[in-house]
Amino acid sequence: MISIIVPCFNGEKYIKRCLDSILNQSYEDFEVIIINDGSTDKSDDIISDYLSDTRIKYFKQENKGIGATRNFGISKANGEFVTFLDVDDYLDIQALDKMINFSLKNDLDIVVTDYYFQNNVTKKYEIKDFGVTSVKENPDIILDINFAPWGKLYKKDLIQAIYFEENLKYEDAPFVIKSLLRAKKIGKLNYPTVYYTVNSGSETAVRDGKVFDIIKVVDIIRKELVKNGFDDISKKIIVKTLTNHTIQQIYNRDKESGMKFIDKAFSYMERYVPDYHNNDYYEGRGFLRRSIEKSKFLTKIYVKLYGLIK
Repeated sequence: MISIIVPCFNGEKYIKRCLDSILNQSYEDFEVIIINDGSTDKSDDIISDYLSDTRIKYFKQENKGIGATRNFGISKANGEFVTFLDVDDYLDIQALDKMINFSLKNDLDIVVTDYYFQNNVTKKYEIKDFGVTSVKENPDIILDINFAPWGKLYKKDLIQAIYFEENLKYEDAPFVIKSLLRAKKIGKLNYPTVYYTVNSGSETAVRDGKVFDIIKVVDIIRKELVKNGFDDISKKIIVKTLTNHTIQQIYNRDKESGMKFIDKAFSYMERYVPDYHNNDYYEGRGFLRRSIEKSKFLTKIYVKLYGLIK
């Protein structure tokens, strides 16, 4: 019934926890498609110990990146439904049971769930409850739903013609956007299904030269939303995403690269959201914070001062 796609690259520290959380699910009608994406650590040895369980389908390939690896996983999926799990994350014991029953009860194309966020401490993250709807009925759900592929259950028929971007960081956001736009019924399950773990060396946590990819990804999303008649939503996503990433340049070790990114991000906003200063994203934020975020000059000063303090 469910195919769980797990890309693995050098996941020796986490793969056992990840696989145990899947195999111990209260719901048992699933297959695990795990793809070793050119790992150079002991991931292969650890995964091999699990292969006596016939629900596990194991593939090995040269390193191609997470986008290409997830696309490969979709091509090998036999389930009526698909979900994704990163190797350093793990599932609540009732995750599959809750998602599949909620989906079948409401005839959903996508189930969106809450999740736990782990970074030294564990916090429950609750996505706004939107019931059962669609983007056509409620466009604002695009702004409420996180753009990670995990924590969601998709009908396989829905996503077979949708692909993850390859050779780009933040490749998952366009996939989720395209899935949401295509879905006729999307349901919010008020239950945390995934323990999402942020590790200091992970792709998510590292801020480096690949941050420029977010502008390419935002442009893909902009074109997709505008094509489907959601220009206002696209502007909100542009401002929210790029503002968030300009401020995050405090974590970029290469400050020169960070300054160049801030220039490009503001140039992009000025081109596609000329009145970005008045965007709803800034509402409710403190005066000092929004003053910095709206100004390229103040953002650069903030990033430089943060670097000096650290």
